[in-house]
Amino acid sequence: MADYAALAARLRALTEGERDEVALMATLACEIHHADDRFDWTGFYRVVAPRLLKIGPYQGGHGCLTIPFDRGVCGACARTGEAQIVPDVEAFPGHIACAASTRSELVLPVFAAGRRLMAVLDIDSDRPDAFTAEDADALAAILAETFGALP
Repeated sequence: MADYAALAARLRALTEGERDEVALMATLACEIHHADDRFDWTGFYRVVAPRLLKIGPYQGGHGCLTIPFDRGVCGACARTGEAQIVPDVEAFPGHIACAASTRSELVLPVFAAGRRLMAVLDIDSDRPDAFTAEDADALAAILAETFGALP
């Protein structure tokens, strides 16, 4: 399991004073991806139009280029504004298979100031049931600290 306290401290040091969304996403994607061997694909899907996500910075194999809010786990997260912990992607209605190796998924909303949804953080694992509520809570805290004050 990731050492989330150490990860948060490292990210705080790396991103201090940075306000550019893409630079922040790239740094977080890299650091989060390498923080835990359960994480097979780690990246952001940015809100680019009403009800539409587009690939942002990521680590791992290719991701889907666009995801509408009404499709897949990322779409469900964007639509509801709530974390999605999916122990078995095959059992998730409407799952989008960007990679055949994905067995479980964790997707978190990324909010800027005023709870403006700016993106979702998508983490895939090649292991079934890889994610816990503790993962979601720790990563949500990192996202809030990093992006929560951005306009």
